[in-house]
Amino acid sequence: MSDERAPSPRMPGPASFGRVDEDGTVYVRTRAGERAVGQVPDVPAEEAMAFFTRRYEALELEVSLLETRITSGALSPDDAGASIKTVRSALNDAHAVGDLDGLTARLEALAPKVADQRAARKAERAKASAAAKEAKERFVVEAEKLAAGNDWRGGVNRFRELLEKWKTLPRLDRATDDELWHRFSSARTTYTRRRKAQFARESEQRETARKIKEHLVVEAEALQSSTDWGPTTAAYRDLMTRWKAAGSVPKGVDDELWKRFRGAQDVFFGAKSAAMSQQDSEFRANGVAKQALVEEAEALLPVRNLGAARVAYREILERWSAIGKVPREMIRPLDSRLRAVETALKNAEDDQWRRSNPEARARAEDTAGKLEAQIAQLEEKAARAETRGDAKAARDAHSSAATYREWLAQARKAADDFSG
Repeated sequence: MSDERAPSPRMPGPASFGRVDEDGTVYVRTRAGERAVGQVPDVPAEEAMAFFTRRYEALELEVSLLETRITSGALSPDDAGASIKTVRSALNDAHAVGDLDGLTARLEALAPKVADQRAARKAERAKASAAAKEAKERFVVEAEKLAAGNDWRGGVNRFRELLEKWKTLPRLDRATDDELWHRFSSARTTYTRRRKAQFARESEQRETARKIKEHLVVEAEALQSSTDWGPTTAAYRDLMTRWKAAGSVPKGVDDELWKRFRGAQDVFFGAKSAAMSQQDSEFRANGVAKQALVEEAEALLPVRNLGAARVAYREILERWSAIGKVPREMIRPLDSRLRAVETALKNAEDDQWRRSNPEARARAEDTAGKLEAQIAQLEEKAARAETRGDAKAARDAHSSAATYREWLAQARKAADDFSG
């Protein structure tokens, strides 16, 4: 054989794991030994080797992609296990030259990752199942609470929301799921039955309320022409109280009955308002007259001649009583001003009596005499203290004497007032 067919030297990279025989047979080396992977006759050894190393590169790419997908979690553990098995089978009989043992080792290294992911997914499923159980138990508790309550409008919507949420949750083990669903469904059924019964009662109550309101409308219309303003106003007030207590009536019927009831009220209160308007004009004229009397009474102040002021005030009161009623908003202000004049006259009488009271004057003069005696004693005490050089005692005595002098001045003024 010529030198041209001699074995080629080992090439770097995947080619270093194989060789090409003289007849073009290509071999791959693994830990299990050397085996032929194919034959490419009549081509240079490098070309034959390159053909089978490209197959290895394809396998390596497939292993790399599998590593990436498993590491990223793109494959489920079951799909990942099946893919590893498929690629491992391809590597066992691969017609390729390269580090097949290395690729096999990389595949084996993926097995623990897949196992970890399977365990993690199992834990996630367990967690999701626990969360679903907790949610369903919570839904059941809320449903049973709704079934025992009386929220007839909001409860319907809430049951619908709970049911939609229930459908999105994963199933639990059959026994637990069936038990929870039975409780939820029973609560829903109980609520629906109670709601229907309540609506039936409400329908009956509305019919009763309709009859009551029809009767109230007849009563209201019978009173609308009355001119007995006070009692009829009270009667309409009573009718309104009974109307509110009657309860609900279907809206269309209620609107029609209310229109008639309100219309009768409007007729009566319109006539009353017109009558009150005329009366109000009279009352306002009375108010103007009484305001003039108040001003006349206020002109008596300040009191200079108590007797004349009293006579004039009594005459003003007689004219006041003869005038009659005034508008409601004028009553309190006018009365307050008139009472203020009366209070001033009373105070003037009290002051005159106080000034002419001999007993009070005597008490004031007696108090002044006692204060003068106390001042004399203090002045004497201060003089003795100064004589013996006790400056502090002297100051205290003078200070006390000054205080008593202020009281004496007040007592003398009171005595002068009584003498005046």
